Amino acid sequence: MGNGRLQLAVLGAVLIASSAQAQDQGSWTKKAPLPAAINEMQLVFAAGKLHALGGGVLGYSGPYHEEYDIRNDKWRPLARVPRSLDHTGAAELNGKIYLFGGFIGGGTHVDGQPSAFEYDPSLNTWRLLAPMKAGRGSPGAAAVDGKIYVIGGRDQTGKTVNTNSAYDPATNTWKDDLAPLPKARDHLAIGVIDGKIHVAGGRFGASTDPTNEHDIYDPKTNTWTSGPPMPTKRSGLAGTVYKGLFMVLGGEVPTERRTNTENEAFDPKTNSWRTLSPMPMGRHGTNAATDGEHVYLVGGSHLPGGGDVTNELVVFTLP
Repeated sequence: MGNGRLQLAVLGAVLIASSAQAQDQGSWTKKAPLPAAINEMQLVFAAGKLHALGGGVLGYSGPYHEEYDIRNDKWRPLARVPRSLDHTGAAELNGKIYLFGGFIGGGTHVDGQPSAFEYDPSLNTWRLLAPMKAGRGSPGAAAVDGKIYVIGGRDQTGKTVNTNSAYDPATNTWKDDLAPLPKARDHLAIGVIDGKIHVAGGRFGASTDPTNEHDIYDPKTNTWTSGPPMPTKRSGLAGTVYKGLFMVLGGEVPTERRTNTENEAFDPKTNSWRTLSPMPMGRHGTNAATDGEHVYLVGGSHLPGGGDVTNELVVFTLP
């Protein structure tokens, strides 16, 4: 083979390898936007639909509840959250949605609430639950073996906490003496893989104090272990578990007046992080949910704090 043909063959192989690698990192598309631009909301997949819950508009929290029909790419309003809240923690369990804590607005992060609610998609109704022992805003929430664990957050005075509490829907009671998060923080990402809760990122205090710490909680032994840290320090990020990966997306960098586009995923099989295709545009104050086929992110802010709030719905897919 001549030098020219050899060079063309090598170039072709490189291009094919690069294309395959790009596909392995996933791709993004856009879908129908929310009816209104909202940030610091929750996004939960339940009963075949996505539910965008609570959040803030122009610095004021609201009882917003919009349902997204994935098949028809349409939003519709449903029964409002019983109280205007942003920065809540949320989880799905047995087809119902559970919403915990939150702030009542204004962006001050000093009014963490003890609220707890249950939403039944089949009835389109909300039910008031036993409240948390103490108010918390911006915690993480995750369901394991019939219980929902509410971890971290910020108390009513604005101080970050390492609280780890478990809510039992069967008895409408709380267990508050669980092993605490190793370091107090809020605005974190959370997900469950193989019965263990992964907590990544967040902030220890101000938004200028983010972390890349990755802690893993085992409810069966009530113990924490340290996992490999995220490649990128950030808070105000979104998290979900998709195709066996703990994905963390977005965040904010107030010192540089920008938001993160990073899309990183922890693979428990290799005990390492992967870099996936970045988001089309940086954002924080959003949340992520998956139907198993795709990952959905909606709302949030393109700038740190509450700047440039968006109503965009973006969808990530791995091959």
